[in-house]
Amino acid sequence: MSAAMRDAYGAALLELGGIRPDVVVLDADLGNSIRCDAFGQRYPDRYIEVGIAEQNMVGVAAGLAACGLVPVVNSFAVFAVCRALDQIRTSVCQPGLPVKIVGSYSGLAVSKGGSTHASVEDIAIMRALPGMTVIVPGDAAEAAQATRLLPEIPGPVYLRLYRNAVPAVVPEGYRFQPGRAVPLRPGRDVAIISTGTMTARALEAARRLAQRGVEAAVLHVPTVKPLDAEAVVEAAEACGVVVTAEEHSVIGGLGAAVAECLGERRPTPVHRVGVPDRYGESGPDEALLAHMGVDAAAIERQALAALGIKLP
Repeated sequence: MSAAMRDAYGAALLELGGIRPDVVVLDADLGNSIRCDAFGQRYPDRYIEVGIAEQNMVGVAAGLAACGLVPVVNSFAVFAVCRALDQIRTSVCQPGLPVKIVGSYSGLAVSKGGSTHASVEDIAIMRALPGMTVIVPGDAAEAAQATRLLPEIPGPVYLRLYRNAVPAVVPEGYRFQPGRAVPLRPGRDVAIISTGTMTARALEAARRLAQRGVEAAVLHVPTVKPLDAEAVVEAAEACGVVVTAEEHSVIGGLGAAVAECLGERRPTPVHRVGVPDRYGESGPDEALLAHMGVDAAAIERQALAALGIKLP
């Protein structure tokens, strides 16, 4: 079953508003696209529409946080991160304020928005900021749970959401815990460590690999920072070779975090699946993902290559 993260986010945000009167939502003229506009209809006194002014929006949020409120900032990932970076760094992260930044429409599949709207560098940027927690849910259910927990996570948080519907990946009864990775499939030959939308594709790749006699473990990492180093090391020890997968640049994201972790704790070959060192393009979503090498087939190919198995 597939569902859109943005729909789950909007419903969870509305629910959070009824529980936490200190939550204030800020929007930069994208409320309907991100699905945070329902919060404004229910709680108009706690909804601030700043217009197309992302930098000012973050500054306002910093002021609200300094007054004891919990502001949730909303925009497309590329605008929330890249356009407002100076304000996030100086006004939010340096004083350690609890501003929660929600970047929707992340990755490549942005409804033919093209390279200007495809955000392939946001995880790298945000994980480099001291004190920033970076959460990348794998499906709608996990996105909703992460949203409800935003006020409980100390300091600034970046929640990365996806536009399109994605298959469910977390098991029934699952409870999101910040900083904890989730083993979704056991295996002994290769460990696929994935985040966000790539976890569904990692599971599909593991099913394809099983048909070739390769047992691939799948470890889902919904919190890229802080990274669950123990889970990463355990996966590496069990399989001896790791493939990372993310709908993000291969530079600075999950793959880099995993390589850094294993380089220090348990040297292991790490092969990265992600967007090469280039910007996104415009095109039909599935064709674009395949073109950029961030689909299930790409994960399967990389896993086989890591094991020295040549495709016929």
